[in-house]
Amino acid sequence: YAMPEGVPEHAVNPTPTAEQRATMRANAARVNFGFEKVERLQGNVGYIDIRGFMSPEAGAETGTAAMNFIANSDALIVDLRKNGGGEPAMIAYLTSYLFDVPTHLNDIYTEQTKTTQNWWTLPHVPGPKFGGKKPIFVLTSNYTFSGGEEFAYNLKNLKRATIIGETTGGGAHPVRPFKVSNRFAVGVPFARAISPITKTNWEGTGVAPDIAMPADQAFDHAYKLAIETLIAKSDNPRQKGQLENLLREKSKS
Repeated sequence: YAMPEGVPEHAVNPTPTAEQRATMRANAARVNFGFEKVERLQGNVGYIDIRGFMSPEAGAETGTAAMNFIANSDALIVDLRKNGGGEPAMIAYLTSYLFDVPTHLNDIYTEQTKTTQNWWTLPHVPGPKFGGKKPIFVLTSNYTFSGGEEFAYNLKNLKRATIIGETTGGGAHPVRPFKVSNRFAVGVPFARAISPITKTNWEGTGVAPDIAMPADQAFDHAYKLAIETLIAKSDNPRQKGQLENLLREKSKS
């Protein structure tokens, strides 16, 4: 990494000071801990645009607010098209709202210590859950990377979501920066992800979508597919008619 203003100490210090942690938290707060947008769309479809996964220590309250907001939606769209990655702990925290029972998501093996950290959904999270049965659609692009890829990869392999968009960037090995001069740092992989389902990861290959299309078309397609899915599931004539009218409107646009 080239850093013309100098490599900040917190970027390369694995155990930052209290002051450095406060600075990092303030920076994370300015981008709302990665949560760009949360919305309830027509047809009672929830939408969350997540740009990055901050640590739960800093961002759990905002994550909880976002997940509680969409809990009563009948379907959910998670937009990761501009997500560059982040903390596995936040991925596990948010994913806990999307399952009804504890679920094994991912493992991270660290070569230096020969240890494996298991990541599961949490047994309890604050507020209501979206739950483990309602449909989820995850949007990806070729920019989607690292933690954004893990979120999509986990849900795809657990058959919990339909992935729509482009194949992702292909970064499954956690990287730690090492300072080589006052203005340069080098990112060095120190661990690797291992899916409990595939026994491998997405390093170098990316996460292939279930439905491939240009990223800028993925939202419209996911929204229409969500409405179609809800129409097929509905046994309420009034609700079904409203959804069919909405689908006709979207098909015209």
